[in-house]
Amino acid sequence: MRWQGQELNAPPAQGDDSGTEPAGPAASESVLPLPGPGTTDPLLPLQGLVRSVRTPDFAGVTFHEVVAKSVLNKVGGGSNMPFEWTVNPYRGCSHACVYCFARKTHTYLDLDSGADFDSQLVVKVNAAEVLRRELSRPSWQHHHVAMGTNTDPYQRAEGRYKLMPGIIRALADSGTPFSILTKGTLLARDIPLLKEASAQTEIGMGISLALVDPELAKVAEPGTPTPRARLELISRLRDAGLPCSVMAMPILPWLTDGDESLDALFSALAAAGATGVTAGALHLRPGAREWYLQFLARHYPELSGKYADLYGKGTYASKEYRDWLAGRIRFFKAKYGFTGGARFLRPAVSSKTPAAQAAAAVPASQDALF
Repeated sequence: MRWQGQELNAPPAQGDDSGTEPAGPAASESVLPLPGPGTTDPLLPLQGLVRSVRTPDFAGVTFHEVVAKSVLNKVGGGSNMPFEWTVNPYRGCSHACVYCFARKTHTYLDLDSGADFDSQLVVKVNAAEVLRRELSRPSWQHHHVAMGTNTDPYQRAEGRYKLMPGIIRALADSGTPFSILTKGTLLARDIPLLKEASAQTEIGMGISLALVDPELAKVAEPGTPTPRARLELISRLRDAGLPCSVMAMPILPWLTDGDESLDALFSALAAAGATGVTAGALHLRPGAREWYLQFLARHYPELSGKYADLYGKGTYASKEYRDWLAGRIRFFKAKYGFTGGARFLRPAVSSKTPAAQAAAAVPASQDALF
C-alpha cells in the first residue's frame, strides 16, 4: 500500500459539483497508454479497461474508463445493511473525505486507500445500458437498489460522464425502488427526473452532512460541496415535493461532538426541511483509519493521543463514548423535532412479486434505517 507518507491529495476547491465536461475526447485530454503484456501495472486487474484519461478540468485526477459486464451488486448474506442490492457507477471518490469508510475497497485494485482513492477514479461508462439489461431479466424481483453506499454517484465525475440519468430511468422504467445517498449538489440537475421516477416507483433521497463548520469541512472533506450548498440542496428537494433524510455521520470526537456543534448541525437540518436524521460516531476501519490519523497528525496533532485512547487499535470508539454521544444526539433530535432516523431505505409496495410484498409488510418500527 502506498498511503504511508504521501501528501494528502489536493482536490478541487469546494462549491457546487459543477464539472460538466463531456465524456468524449477533447484536445485538452491526455489519454494514457494501456498496460502492455507482462506489465506489473497496478491497474492490470481492472477488468474491461478501455482507456485512462486526464483532463485539465479535473486537475490531479485520472479517470479509468471501463466497460462493465454487470453493475447490480448483491450484498453479502452476512451483511447487516438494510438493502440487498447496490449500484456503484464509480470506484474511488474525489470528495476526498479523510474519514471515508470505503477507502479500503481501492486496495482490491492494488491502489492505495489514500491519495489513489481520491484521484484514481474508475468509471463504468456503460453502467446505464448494462443495468437496463439486468433489470429486464425475468429473474429480477424488484428488490430495493441502494446507490451511494460505497462511493458517491454525484461526485464531480458525474458532471463529465452523466451516468445517473440513464441509471435512474432504467430503475424507474422497471419499477425497481431505489435510494440515493450523496454529498453532491450535482443531484439538483436530476430533480425533475427524480420527480418523474417517484411516480413510477418508491424512491428515497438522502444527503450526507455531518458538520456545518465550513473551515473544518475544507480540511476534512476538501472535495465536497460546502455544507451550505448541501443544506440548500435539502431545501430544493423538499420544495420539489421529495422526501430528504440526512445521514449525519460521522460525528468526529473533539471536532464536531460538542453541544455547540451538534446544536448548529441539527438546527440547520431542521431549517432546511430534512425529513429525518441518523447520526453516529466515527468508525476507523482499516484503510480509512490510517488516512484519518495522518490527517489528525497534520491538522490537529493535539488530538492524536486522545484518539489513541478512545479507539485503541479497533474500529469503534469506546462503548462509554458511544453511549454518551447517543444521548446528546437524542437530546438535539428531540429539540429540533426529529423523531426518527434517516428512513430513506424503505421497501416499496409492489404487486409484481411475493418477495416485494413480503418486504413491504415489515412493521414501520422495523423499517430499514441507514
